[in-house]
Amino acid sequence: MSAQVILKMGNPRLAKPSSPLVNFEQQGLDYPNLANLLKDMEDSMHEHCGVGIAAPQIGCNMRVIMYGFETNPRYPNEGPVPFTILINPVIEACSKETDDAWEGCLSVPGLRGLVPRPNWIKYKAFDPYGNSIEGMAQGFHARIIQHECDHLDGVLFPQRIKNLKFFGYEDELNISLI
Repeated sequence: MSAQVILKMGNPRLAKPSSPLVNFEQQGLDYPNLANLLKDMEDSMHEHCGVGIAAPQIGCNMRVIMYGFETNPRYPNEGPVPFTILINPVIEACSKETDDAWEGCLSVPGLRGLVPRPNWIKYKAFDPYGNSIEGMAQGFHARIIQHECDHLDGVLFPQRIKNLKFFGYEDELNISLI
């Protein structure tokens, strides 16, 4: 397996909600094509310097995300986030308060936007072995999970931007001054 081409904004497959993996908990890694998908996702995320990736970004209509990094050149001020795979994830905001932060996306190359999201979330999902997992995340970690789960629902970050004044090309925005 290897890094795949990342689908870009405008590709109709990115706008389509993903299908859950049915009866996944009984099959785990034996689920058809899952091991290959996970390897392709991981290779693609690293090849393209992503902090996370969702299966639809490489053309697979399955509810699978992965994320994690020690350091990342695209987000140099963010601390490490543990490598995690979530299958059939469900997320819930833990408060009504939101924080605005700059986001980018492998499927929206070169662009950044200021996106409001809940700072604390809880999530439930399965790990690759079919075990039920749940947890809480805050800050950038929570933002990554929400961003990747949006992909599973056919939503890209520009659709979440409240003011298009805060959306543009990375090399034109002086994010540190805004």
